[in-house]
Order: sequence, then C-alpha cells, then structure tokens
Amino acid sequence: MSIRQQTPQIRFSGFSEDWSNLQFFDALDSIVDFRGRTPKKLGLEWSDKGYVALSALNVKNGYIDFSLDNHFGDEELYQKWMGGKELVAGQVLFTTEAPMGNIAQVPDNKGYILSQRTVAFNAKSSVITNDFLAVLLRSPATFNRLESMTSGGTAKGVSQKSMAKLEVDIPPDLKEQTAIGNLFQNIDQTIALQRRKHQQTQTLKKSLLSKMFPKKGQKQPEIRLAGFSGDWVEDELGKTIDIVMGQSPESKYYTNNPKDKILVQGNADLKNGRVVPRVWTVKGTKKASPNDIIMSVRAPVGDIGKTDFDVVIGRGVAAIKGNDFIYQMLMKMKIDDFWKKVSTGSTFESISSSHIKEALIMLPNSQQEQTAIGQFFKQLDDTISLQAKQLKTLDNLKKALLAKMFV
Repeated sequence: MSIRQQTPQIRFSGFSEDWSNLQFFDALDSIVDFRGRTPKKLGLEWSDKGYVALSALNVKNGYIDFSLDNHFGDEELYQKWMGGKELVAGQVLFTTEAPMGNIAQVPDNKGYILSQRTVAFNAKSSVITNDFLAVLLRSPATFNRLESMTSGGTAKGVSQKSMAKLEVDIPPDLKEQTAIGNLFQNIDQTIALQRRKHQQTQTLKKSLLSKMFPKKGQKQPEIRLAGFSGDWVEDELGKTIDIVMGQSPESKYYTNNPKDKILVQGNADLKNGRVVPRVWTVKGTKKASPNDIIMSVRAPVGDIGKTDFDVVIGRGVAAIKGNDFIYQMLMKMKIDDFWKKVSTGSTFESISSSHIKEALIMLPNSQQEQTAIGQFFKQLDDTISLQAKQLKTLDNLKKALLAKMFV
C-alpha cells in the first residue's frame, strides 16, 4: 500500500507544514445544484435579456465565455430559480458532465442563473478559500480522482454521491492557500489578456480582408495601401495559379512513421493556416512542395494552409502554387463562403478543378501592389502565430505548476 505524498514538489517559501487529507465535502458548507431545472418546469420562458444563465456550455476552464449559449432570464425567472441561493463573486462553478470538470468562478455580484449540468460550491471559509478551491479542482491529482468516479460512455459525468467519496489534500494554513490562489489568479488573468489580444488580432485580420479586397461589384477596395491607385481587374483564378488535384494512395500504404511521406487529405490536416502532419504514407503520386498552398476540396470546402514540407496530397485537397497575395485572397474566399456556394453535392459538398480554375477573382493592376498586400497580411499572420505560441507557452506553464504545486 503506497503512502500519499503530503507536500508538493514546488512550494512558496515560509511554508513547511504537511498538507491535510480530508473528504472534499468537509471543505464545503453546501452545494447549489439545480440540474434538471428549466424555465418550462417553472412555467416561464427564457428572455432576450436579463440575468445570464451559466451552463456547461459557457463555463470554461478558468473563465466564462459570455459569447456562447447566452440564455437570459427576467426578474421573475431569476427569483423563482435562484431565490435564496444567489451566486456571489468568487464562488466556484463546476461542470458535472458534457464536459465534466470545467472550473470557473462567478465574476461579480450582478446575479446569474445556475443552469444545465453546472453546480456551485459554497466553500467553508475556515477550511478553504474560494481561489484555492478553484485551482485545487483543476489540478491533475484532483481531476484524475474525479475522472475515476465518472460514469457514462461518451458524455461522462460525476454525481454528488460519487463526489462524496472524493479525498483532497490542502494546506491547513489559509495564508498558503491564499498565496497559491493569487498566483493562479495572476496566471489566469495573463492568459485571458493574451487570449483577448489573439482574438482581437484575428478579428482585425478578418476585417481588413473584407476591406482590402474589392467587394462584389466593386473595382477598388475600401482600404488601400499608400502609393497605389486604379481599378482592379477581373480574371479567372486558373490563369494566375497552377493547380494539382490530389489523389489518395491506398489505405494499406498509410503509416504512423514520421520518416515516411506526409499525407494531406483534408481540413483535419490543416490548422491555423499551416499543414500539420497527422498521417504518413509510403506511396503517393500527387505531391506538393514547401510553401505551396493546400486547399480542401471536400466538405468542408475551401479550408487552406501552407505546407512547410514536401507532402503527398490526397483526394480531399488540391495543391496550389501561388504567392502570399493569392494565399490571402483564398483565405477571404473561404470567409465569404465562396467555395460553398459553387460546390456540388447536397449532403457532401465538393469542388472540382474546373470550379477552382474558372473562379472569377479581382487582381490589383500591378504586381507591386499584390506583393505589398501579401507582405502586409503575412506580417499580420506572423503576429497571430506569435500570439498563439505565447498563449500555448502560458498554458503549458500553468499545467506544469498545477502538476507540481498540488499533492
């Protein structure tokens, strides 16, 4: 029988006392649990505005995404639903299933409705702080114990009956809990700030793509780089680029060996505008070279990514040789659902070589402007990529600390 370690690998200086092992429910005064409650069961309906409902769809790990699943309740619904058990700032939220184990804290005292598959914990203040509780539940040690208690197939969940058996390890000194809670609050705030910057830059790019290429029926863009003027000209895409349609090798030639040829078959192999190796093959006739543009030609159509490698292109993609301007133009065409509109197939959309070659596009009247636009957006893409890497670095740091600062 193994003895559980009583101190974490990494610890703030000034604290040396062994952590205490206790039943999770002994750290709580109560649990607010309205699972199964709906407006209809209360004889009411959701509203267009009012109190935001917090559910397993918008409670994320470390934050609440108010852009998702926004349901609202009016004053009457709020009082009938939450009366006497109102949520308060800092209170810990926990999603019980689909997904199980997302943790966030109530951001303020504006009032919220506790909705589907989410519960709130009332911490026993003499035993545990809210900030420490929120981090404790996200630590690998505690999450793994919770996961072992789940039931269900694809949508695993955990019940209060199961959670009653959960054991946790916490520092008995509330000052140590506070120090740990503050550290992860700062990390979460830094991650949230980095995530907002990343999202804002992505939104900026999308907006600029809509303004720096002519709108349908127009011959000049709304925004133009300095030094360029004159109408853009219409032409067929096939006269500007070279296209190779993919052809998949037989599945018996697929491998998991990174030393073999990289196979690109569809949007699953494209991520954040780049080819991400996922499947390999020992055979392939249709190929693409580094810096070629790979575009998905089967549902969903129009996803694109550049390749940094020599790759074999499968039936679900085409390889396009084009400059940075063409790459950004194809990105805009995807955003505008251009390919979806011209695709064939009712249940499984696809586009052919003819669809691509005959697509009408607008081009600047000088190669210099094409180059300038391509370089402008490449710099923006580089910024977005750097922000994504910084966000991943912060996430990895947080994961490492969660693993080493808890028992």
